[in-house]
Amino acid sequence: MKGTSTTRTATAPASSWEELVTTALLGTDRRRWAGAVPGREAPLALLDAAALATVRRRAGLRPARAARRPEPAPADPRPALPAAAGRRLAALLAGRSGGASGGRRGSAPDLMELLPQWLAAAVAHGYAAPPQALPALLDAARGRTDLRPAALAFAGPRALWLARLNPDWRFALRAAPGGGAALPGPGDAESVRRLWQEGLFAERVALLGALRAHRPALARELLASTWPQERAEDRLMFLDSLRTGLSAEDEPFLEQALGDRSRNVRATAAELLSALPDSALAARMAARAAACAALDRTGPAPAIAVEPPLECDSSMERDGVVATPPAGRGERSWWLGQLVEAAPLGIWPERLGGRTAREIVALPVADGWQGELHAAWCRAAVRQRNGAWSRALLGSPSAPEAGGPGAVSLAERAKLLATLDPAERAAWVAGFIATHGLSEAFQLLGVCAVPWAPPLGRSVVDALNIARDAGSYPWSFSGVMGLAERCLDPAEAARLQALLAIPDEREDAAPGAGGYWAEAFQRLVTTLRLRAAMADELTPAGTTRGPCPDEPSAQPPEAAG
Repeated sequence: MKGTSTTRTATAPASSWEELVTTALLGTDRRRWAGAVPGREAPLALLDAAALATVRRRAGLRPARAARRPEPAPADPRPALPAAAGRRLAALLAGRSGGASGGRRGSAPDLMELLPQWLAAAVAHGYAAPPQALPALLDAARGRTDLRPAALAFAGPRALWLARLNPDWRFALRAAPGGGAALPGPGDAESVRRLWQEGLFAERVALLGALRAHRPALARELLASTWPQERAEDRLMFLDSLRTGLSAEDEPFLEQALGDRSRNVRATAAELLSALPDSALAARMAARAAACAALDRTGPAPAIAVEPPLECDSSMERDGVVATPPAGRGERSWWLGQLVEAAPLGIWPERLGGRTAREIVALPVADGWQGELHAAWCRAAVRQRNGAWSRALLGSPSAPEAGGPGAVSLAERAKLLATLDPAERAAWVAGFIATHGLSEAFQLLGVCAVPWAPPLGRSVVDALNIARDAGSYPWSFSGVMGLAERCLDPAEAARLQALLAIPDEREDAAPGAGGYWAEAFQRLVTTLRLRAAMADELTPAGTTRGPCPDEPSAQPPEAAG
């Protein structure tokens, strides 16, 4: 016993791996180590103990039970990407910004900024993603949410297969309908009802959305069958799915939802009902709004007299009117705006003397209520997708006042433009730029279809040329220049060739501005040519390339400069 005791005393006690690591990180001079041996330097003893512990850990590892091999990845039946386009994709995924620091963007294209439209074009052509590109594609989509819809559509079913094996790519499962699970067909009534009763929330949302696209009545019946038992936040999400295929048949269910205990659910139900011009709620809102505005003929010229509601009663609240205004907003103006916004725009011509929308907007409004009334009409025009009222509220793009007769902000004008068809939208913005320049056009350009129509593209290039001749730095227009790189028709590259030379600088010009402009236009031309090459590479052999199927809108991530 004595000999055994002596041996144990002379040998350092075994230490846990965690204790060894902690002591090494803190240092033996700051942390007393229980395994220290008298007569030896503590750091050397610690390293010896760590080496011994490492051998023990490796030698003592028991073989784990073999995990089940994953199922093979699903096949992708789409045609393979052309070889040149595959090389281009690899370059885009590996690319980095070509811009320089210090505010200058350089003359090299930003490859990552071209990736969204390359993906949109590849999806439009129906190509399958190369298997070897899927990890980089998923990594890019993980870092940029704006890439995800097109990236996942291009990546196809194999992306979901990979996402189940790598936690870093789980976003792909969340973005896929039902978490990537297969949904039963609308005709399989038993499977549909079982999934609705027993499925996860994401699966139920995906099921409801899929049914609304093909059998909206069945989706509504499913929702009504469990409506009282659903949580408020779930009811709100489910109710939002009724926007797809919204019709008069949904009115009874939405009227019932007006009595929901959740204010957000009531507000959403009221918004959906107000989009149905023949609904009972629309009629109630029309009566309330009409009582607040009338034609006043007592003055020298006809005008609109406004009398906002005196109170917000319980019936108004049930129909979605929020009683308490935001801070700094008057109650009566707040109620007026909500009533007019929810009322069908078709009531106003009869109410205001048979006038058209343009004539109504041109009428003066008494007692300073014009801003409130016109702003509410703007929101109504956007909600009801009414092009006639949007045109009236936008006014002429060449009007002296950039705000238009009814739109009170750039954001409102952009929303009104979105209700018009792409050609009319582009023509209006082109006229606006020709009159007011680029300083206020950035948000308006963001709602125009891509590639820009020729008149819009010419107006942007002309405005940039005018800014260059004025001698200012191009950095003030970096936002518009970035949009032009992604949205200008590549055919415009030839027109820009004359702008690549460094112009003679005026005496009042900013020093070096001419060289910076030449560099910016060089970058623009290079990017346009690169986009043309990308489109050619994606075009199947033996076919003629049409307009590049870029993103449907060009709303940029950066702020206007």
